[in-house]
Amino acid sequence: MIATDDIRIRGYKTMIPPRQLKQELQTSQEVRDTVAKARHTIENIVHKKDDRLLVISGPCSIHDEEAALDYAERLKDLHDRFADTMYIVMRVYFEKPRTTGGWKGLINDPHLDGSCDMETGLHKARRLLLKINEIGVPVATELLDPITPQYIADLVSWAAIGARTTESQTHRQMASGLSMPVGFKNNPDGNLSTAVNAMIAAKEPQSFLGINQEGSICNVQTKGNSAGHVVLRGGNRPNYDPIHVEEARSSLEGKGLPQSIIVDCSHANSCKKHEAQSTVLKHVLDQIYCGSGSLIGIMLESNIREGKQKFSGDPSELEYGVSITDACIGWETTESLLQYTHQRLESLLAQPA
Repeated sequence: MIATDDIRIRGYKTMIPPRQLKQELQTSQEVRDTVAKARHTIENIVHKKDDRLLVISGPCSIHDEEAALDYAERLKDLHDRFADTMYIVMRVYFEKPRTTGGWKGLINDPHLDGSCDMETGLHKARRLLLKINEIGVPVATELLDPITPQYIADLVSWAAIGARTTESQTHRQMASGLSMPVGFKNNPDGNLSTAVNAMIAAKEPQSFLGINQEGSICNVQTKGNSAGHVVLRGGNRPNYDPIHVEEARSSLEGKGLPQSIIVDCSHANSCKKHEAQSTVLKHVLDQIYCGSGSLIGIMLESNIREGKQKFSGDPSELEYGVSITDACIGWETTESLLQYTHQRLESLLAQPA
């Protein structure tokens, strides 16, 4: 008999159900309070009920839990110190979209050896999110695989739908059921309409195939997510300048959507040069200072040490606190930039009404 099913499948590995993982790694009341408060605060920022600047700062990707916790401890100090002007959230990215190939992130390949031990990856990711929230630092992440949220989304306060997946119906449906505010990035070529259309789709109730907490396939029915917003990340050229920001604001207004925009200071906006993130941030602050009411936040790719390193295949050879994906600014630069941001925003608040 000629086979027609699973011809290119090597095998299946049954995964732990979401509910079982959550029972093994349970949330405390303190963690639940941190997440709930952060989500409420960020939603208020999106809807202009809180005029602080949302700052999402952290490594391009997480590959070392110890370094991630070190970064979180440092960020907690800034989160508290600059709370009057900014609401600081840690970027904790476990999934990396790939155009051709490469390491897909801690959940997919936690041992960095191509073994793709995803069950261990999910345990590591959830354990780390618990620890960061216990420190009192809210977490932001990109949700790439539509199954992943069932395992970790209860610990996430802000989610991104990336430039490569904003156009995906699957991700728009997923976003409509997420429990936190969601930022939709413009396409890699700079096209904004896909992000705007994603916001419209995610705002509506959706039905799609997914899994429940027991891991059973089911018809997921959502209520819709009204806390969607745009993230400008650049395209064929940067798009953080006043003209692009106004075009985005006008497009959102025309569709009856929140005129709330986050600028990603990295990626195409910095022409993939990590040092240029400071230039982008300062231009964004200039626009806010001049009265732009649509700019509600910024994103920084930041790590303990600047730059990036090539991964030879031996984790023991990796330098501590240095990215293995996109290059990041170092901690000293991060602290200096956020101190500068705080001072600029303070001076703006001090101006007569």
